[in-house]
Order: sequence, then structure tokens, then C-alpha cells
Amino acid sequence: MTDTPAELLSLRKSIDNIDAAIIHLLAERFRCTQQVGALKARLKLPPADKGREAVQIARLRKLAEDADLDPEFAEKFLAFVIREVIRHHEQARTNADGP
Repeated sequence: MTDTPAELLSLRKSIDNIDAAIIHLLAERFRCTQQVGALKARLKLPPADKGREAVQIARLRKLAEDADLDPEFAEKFLAFVIREVIRHHEQARTNADGP
């Protein structure tokens, strides 16, 4: 077994720290969107908001471009997150309507 170079170990440690931060940020984001879902259910608003989604996608694509990140990747990532948020909002609506 070969020794792993110190530079590689350092880079991996940074990646691990970034991954942890991403997970914590996603958890906080979903805590907020769950509150939005509960509010939408209480106000009888639809789980999805296509107008808001379009604005968010355009905003995220611009942020990605500014950060030298592939905007297509950023859009795919946001689309995945939005699908999960809408699923949670649909569950909140179902729970608010009762059995």
C-alpha cells in the first residue's frame, strides 16, 4: 500500500468539509421550505409555483456562471431540489386535509 501524498489528503479534507457544509445548508433550506409547505397548505395554495421556479432557475444559472460553475449542472441540481420540495409540499397539503 502506498502512502497518500499530504497534498491529496489536504484537498480531500477540504472536500469533506465542503460536503459537510453543503449537507447542513441543504438541511436548513429544507427546514425553511417545510415551513413554506405548511403555510401553503394552511392558505390552500398550490404546492408548486412555476413562476417562482422559473425565476429561481434563472437566478441560479446566473450565480453559477458568475462562479464559473456549469449552469446546466446548477439547473439540474436545483430541479432535483425543487422536485423534492414540491413532494414535501404535497405531503403537507395531504396532512392538512386530513385522512
